[in-house]
Amino acid sequence: MTVTTEVGIGVGHTAIPGTFAVPERPRGLVLFAHGSGSSRRSPRNRAVAHALQHASIATVLLDLLTIDEGLERSNVFDVEMLAERLAYAIDWVRHDTPLADLPIGVFGASTGAAAALAAAAHEATGLAAVVCRGGRPDLAGDALELVHTPTLLVVGGLDTDVLALNEHAAARLAGPHRLLVIPGATHLFEEPGALDSVAVAATDWFTTWFDAVAGGTPVGH
Repeated sequence: MTVTTEVGIGVGHTAIPGTFAVPERPRGLVLFAHGSGSSRRSPRNRAVAHALQHASIATVLLDLLTIDEGLERSNVFDVEMLAERLAYAIDWVRHDTPLADLPIGVFGASTGAAAALAAAAHEATGLAAVVCRGGRPDLAGDALELVHTPTLLVVGGLDTDVLALNEHAAARLAGPHRLLVIPGATHLFEEPGALDSVAVAATDWFTTWFDAVAGGTPVGH
């Protein structure tokens, strides 16, 4: 059984909302950072989160911006701020939940992928794995070359512009990485079976690297 609760994570003088879901005997935890024009209620991220929960992985679906902040378009592309808030959420997991000792990963979509990679570039976050769906890793800039965290980049085969950006970003990552192209899929993976393929790939990636951490294998090796 998975227990789901709504939480508020303190960030400076505000709080960001999250949906925290914990299955029985979790093997790890994944935080979700959505992209522009979306929210933690995104059916795509919720579908991936449910797949992870079935694999005994706890999830936290986050809104890194408040409603008012989200109305300011520049905030959506403020990767530095989004990454900082993601780091606050990671810190919250480690200090204010009973899952502090579990390996932690991040699933980022669109601009949320850049925030995930920018957060991973800081060793203090100690992430075990990152998965980006239809991401804009290029927005992480020079932080890409500091990312040693194992990273899976998933892109639709018909999302040609974003695919090119991911190909260039992958070449700059410092740690283990893989670029997975889903044939026939567009940016939102709305085609039959496309999102299922994302969920399976994300589950396999997180499971592999969470188990590596549990088995004592250093992340990035």
